[in-house]
Amino acid sequence: MTIPEAGGAIAGAQSQGAARLLAHFQGAGYGSVMPPVLQPVEPFLELSGEDIRRRIFVTQDAGGTELCLRPEFTIPVCRHHLARGAGSAADYSYLGPVFRLGRDEPDEFLQAGIESIGRTDTPAADAEVLGLALDGLASLGRGDVAVRLGDMGVIDALLDALAVPAAAKRRTLRAIAAGRSLDEVTNGATTEDPHAGLLAAIQGQDPKGVRAFVEDVLSIAGISRVGGRSAGEIAERFLSKAAAQASGGAGLNAQNRAIVERYRAIAGEPDAAAAAIRDLIRAAGLDHPPLDEALALFEERTGFMAARGLAVERFGFSGGFARNLDYYTGFIFEVTALQGGSPLVGGGRYDGLLQHLGSPVPVPAVGCAVWLSRVVPADPAKSSEETSRG
Repeated sequence: MTIPEAGGAIAGAQSQGAARLLAHFQGAGYGSVMPPVLQPVEPFLELSGEDIRRRIFVTQDAGGTELCLRPEFTIPVCRHHLARGAGSAADYSYLGPVFRLGRDEPDEFLQAGIESIGRTDTPAADAEVLGLALDGLASLGRGDVAVRLGDMGVIDALLDALAVPAAAKRRTLRAIAAGRSLDEVTNGATTEDPHAGLLAAIQGQDPKGVRAFVEDVLSIAGISRVGGRSAGEIAERFLSKAAAQASGGAGLNAQNRAIVERYRAIAGEPDAAAAAIRDLIRAAGLDHPPLDEALALFEERTGFMAARGLAVERFGFSGGFARNLDYYTGFIFEVTALQGGSPLVGGGRYDGLLQHLGSPVPVPAVGCAVWLSRVVPADPAKSSEETSRG
């Protein structure tokens, strides 16, 4: 088995661990795939937000198309699936380098993972991905882990049940994902914006066209950045403000905020969390079938996890756990060491991603990524020596 090199940094225990983990995924029926390192930048910006531009390595081809070094594998694997013209379900595994700027970690690091695309047995597929991730960690001697669960489907349906305007809903989800206060969303009406005319003009327009327009205007003026923001970031801000203006600038009212804060505070093992969410729905007097369906899926998933022999009672659901990526649509999870720290594994369900990338129909999908450098140091002895040097 050939292990792809990541800047020559893979050695010793990490190389052996990488091979063992990939073999584990392949043994479960997840065929190995290696998407190209160079990827079109646009899908990452559209689905992860303009803030990711500061963390990825961007270049251009001869025709001027922006490309980037692969910052993660989920979008590239989905593009590979669509390029194959795969009309049926397929399971993929991967192992290779990814490239993005980090605060305390290398800009190039090794990542492994799996993506299950096209399966319609949603709760079983969710449980399988989590189970395979935990089994893989255990095979590398990392059974000492904590599992945190969340559900983007439940919080999304809750906000819809509360009839939160689209712009405020997006800001609420981003605030929850970032662990910020909801003050910026509550009573979100603003005074007259000096750009009100422009905002009215771009309401409902194609975001790609708005970005291109802003970039062209600044380019003609010889301006690359304004107030530290790139042209793309400025366009994103205009689009966000236009959406807020279209909804009357409305945010969360006090009653809805109280309900969201109560949901955000729910924490505990999955069965107890599901009961607490049902109590919240009853207390709020909400009658919204999609919310009931999302919660039923939550409970069914827990049943499949238990059926796989997973220690569900040791898992912790958190209503305050959300992802600041537009493509997550349901179950999300992360695995850390018992004492906390950066995630060893992260993943979840992204049923809308493939359609965004060009599929004519929605395609269910779920997956996870493993940070090998966090699970198995490339060279523990060398790392200790460098630490002792200060």
